[in-house]
Amino acid sequence: MNILRLMLYALFPALLLACSGDKAQELLDTAQLEEQQRNLPHAKQLYDDVIRLYPNSKEAETARARLAQLNTGH
Repeated sequence: MNILRLMLYALFPALLLACSGDKAQELLDTAQLEEQQRNLPHAKQLYDDVIRLYPNSKEAETARARLAQLNTGH
């Protein structure tokens, strides 16, 4: 599991700089993966990044909802 996490950390900058795909969605997908792996501090940071970088996107709405649930423990 740690190897997967290290690979994800190594690939994350490449995902952000990738030419194809929607950057906000890619960032949200990574946050959701981190949440599934129970790496909640990193998931929260990524959700914050989605909100900060893409504040008016549908992905930011999803990130706000997930952060609210994570912060209330639900």
